Amino acid sequence: MRQVVLDTETTGLSISQGHRIIEIGCVELVNRRLTGREYHRFLNPERDIDEGAERVHGISRADLDTQPRFRDIVDELLEFLADAELVIHNAEFDVGFIEYELGLMKHPQPNISNYATVLDTLALARQIHPGQRNSLDALCKRYEVDASKRDVHGALIDAELLARVYLSMTGGQTALILDDDANTVHDPSKRLQSATLEGRADHLKLVVISADAEEESAHEAMLEKLRDGAECVWDRA
Repeated sequence: MRQVVLDTETTGLSISQGHRIIEIGCVELVNRRLTGREYHRFLNPERDIDEGAERVHGISRADLDTQPRFRDIVDELLEFLADAELVIHNAEFDVGFIEYELGLMKHPQPNISNYATVLDTLALARQIHPGQRNSLDALCKRYEVDASKRDVHGALIDAELLARVYLSMTGGQTALILDDDANTVHDPSKRLQSATLEGRADHLKLVVISADAEEESAHEAMLEKLRDGAECVWDRA
């Protein structure tokens, strides 16, 4: 099964106010294992960024002047997403922005459902933890996913963290490492990879100590007290 964990950063909170995507980050899971493949782009939104949004992600308008526009990268993005299950936290927000961008450029297939299915981890977390805080930050703390190196929100950073949270939350593999440094999740040049525990006990030797005659006698005396004249289940063997 192929899944793509996806996150975006935007110029603001609402497409009704014409806000745009400025960063897309994705990491790939195949059969619940991180493959090391990722997709990451900064985008020129062709508009200003709200001050509140900039405080969240730390990306300024000037940072994006030389970056491609959404229409320049749409084909490679959709190719990466094709035939996957998208794992997104608060999927309505991110999917809404992607479909808004597709609509602006008059793409012939502007609906994400034409390319992939969607799993909303916020809805899933609310089912598992009703009445609790289920933001990505809260889930990282709950599942002991280290987010300490994240100074600000970023699409690729958050996609990597969400991948770890999702695997923990759904009871699968949780031992993930980075190629060089397990604490540098903020560095886009790093690649998450799976770390299995196979073979970890190959070197262990099991020591078995048998009871001596005195211990066996004491054990039988205790069993006789428990029987109290009746048959016990261990006598049926």
